[in-house]
Amino acid sequence: INDFFFYLIHRFLRLFHKQPKLLAPELFSQDESIKQGEQQVPEYFNFASDVLDKWSQMEKDGKRSSNPAFWWVNGRGNEVRWSFEELGFHSRKVANVLSDICGLHKGDRVMLILPRIPEWWLVNVACMRTGISLVLGTSQLTAKDISYRLQACKAKCIITNDMLASAVDAVASDCQFLKTKLIVSEGRRDGWLNFNELYKAQPADHICVKTKIQDPMVIYFTSGTTGSPKMAEHSQGSLGFRPVISERYWLDLTPEDMMWCLSDTGWIVASLGSVLDPWVFGSCVFVHSLPRAESTTILNTLSRFPITTIFGAPTLFRMLVQHDLTSYKFMSLQHCVSGGEPLNPEVMEQWKRTTGLTICEIYGQTETGIICSVFKGMKIKPGSMGKTAPLYDVQIIDENANVLPPGQEGEIAIRIKPKRPLGLFSKYIDNPEKTASSECGNFFITGDRGTMDEEGYFWFLGRSDDVINSSGYRIGPSEVENALIEHPAVAESAAVSSPDPLRGEVVKAFVVLSPAFSSCDLEKLTLELQEHVKKVTAPYKYPRKMEFVQQLPKTNTGKIKRNELRNKEWGRM
Repeated sequence: INDFFFYLIHRFLRLFHKQPKLLAPELFSQDESIKQGEQQVPEYFNFASDVLDKWSQMEKDGKRSSNPAFWWVNGRGNEVRWSFEELGFHSRKVANVLSDICGLHKGDRVMLILPRIPEWWLVNVACMRTGISLVLGTSQLTAKDISYRLQACKAKCIITNDMLASAVDAVASDCQFLKTKLIVSEGRRDGWLNFNELYKAQPADHICVKTKIQDPMVIYFTSGTTGSPKMAEHSQGSLGFRPVISERYWLDLTPEDMMWCLSDTGWIVASLGSVLDPWVFGSCVFVHSLPRAESTTILNTLSRFPITTIFGAPTLFRMLVQHDLTSYKFMSLQHCVSGGEPLNPEVMEQWKRTTGLTICEIYGQTETGIICSVFKGMKIKPGSMGKTAPLYDVQIIDENANVLPPGQEGEIAIRIKPKRPLGLFSKYIDNPEKTASSECGNFFITGDRGTMDEEGYFWFLGRSDDVINSSGYRIGPSEVENALIEHPAVAESAAVSSPDPLRGEVVKAFVVLSPAFSSCDLEKLTLELQEHVKKVTAPYKYPRKMEFVQQLPKTNTGKIKRNELRNKEWGRM
């Protein structure tokens, strides 16, 4: 009765865009270890057993609607629909594959590189059940990228599909920790275990391991200014338990809602927006395989399916508003969320004018999850990324970690002392120097600069380092430069961000040519260098713009002054 009463109150409050203070009261109202309005954290927590299995039990008891937990389509007539009970059934079978067939144990690491197919979600949940750390990667990775990641994270198993199997085979012999290769495929491949065949043969009985709140859960590779991507580790607490004790801040879902997150499966937003946060609410996770981000496919999908909430990068909305939106009817859509980079106010206004829906911006990073948000029903200030999210104390600080007053530009930072917020990552694995350098005084430094106004709204101004953010993808300049220097035509290069009307910003490379190539056709060479970068590293990192120069600006010690090149691109000289 209490659960039903709370639910009625919540639905009433949603009409007036208010926010109840406790996530998923249907799940935790009887749990004495989790109290409303408090941040009491238990010693043990496992998202599979403490969230997903509870929803499964509520389905059996008739306390949850018939809305599926998972709904996948491929646009060619194939669909998969699972209830929470069916999700549990399938994920336990996969857990047995990992434990019994692959011989993996709690604490081992599995690299998962799959597109938007149901098996990606099953492996996510199976790793929760077994206590195995999941290492995520985008399907755009090259053999070189995969080799670096496998060696860096010491993964004992990799799970991928036909598209990347040959790339894995090309580097597997160099990865001394890799013991098992699982392929999601209808056919067999030498040296690989077939995921589909093994899954069918496994029993559906599996006892979920006990995991502590601080036990590792997922590892993400994140790009920085220098060197190779770093490994950011998140725990059962920072990813799984965080939405349990947070308010309904960026999604505000119910068991009747359906969430569609269009993030790439290699990024943290996919974990937050299409696994953890919707399922805490008992909502349905909707997935379209969407090999390419085609505007008409997305618009038709929003019109055809009962999707109530959508998340996409600003690039997505920039694409969509270029179409005649009046010819589409989004009968169920209620809430639109954007993040990964700033959204143009004119795009927000055009979307609102043609659909009647407001786009709410969020802000966060791989290391932090979502730390600022325009809550549903909050006053919109075009260009602002909203207010501080629950569990966090976000401030604007100077270089000495002093909190700055409203209106002053500074570093966007999170207070971590005397108490570290639950949603923050645990550490950069095998990189204590990077972990230490990310802190200043009592704060974790995001590397972004911004301001806060008198009402607590935050405004993003740009990176304080050289990281490039294109369509929500973080790209380290050294990754591009290292790929370019492998080509014999390149003597030296510098990669910076450059403004772009669709992607917000793109990679631009300033290239100094080797003497032997000084008189070649520059237009043909540009295309050749772009294709070269696509082959050497993930294609999303290639420089869409290129300029050939005689020399690069440098400091007295010989360091390239990327900030000077970047300022020139953005007209800030």
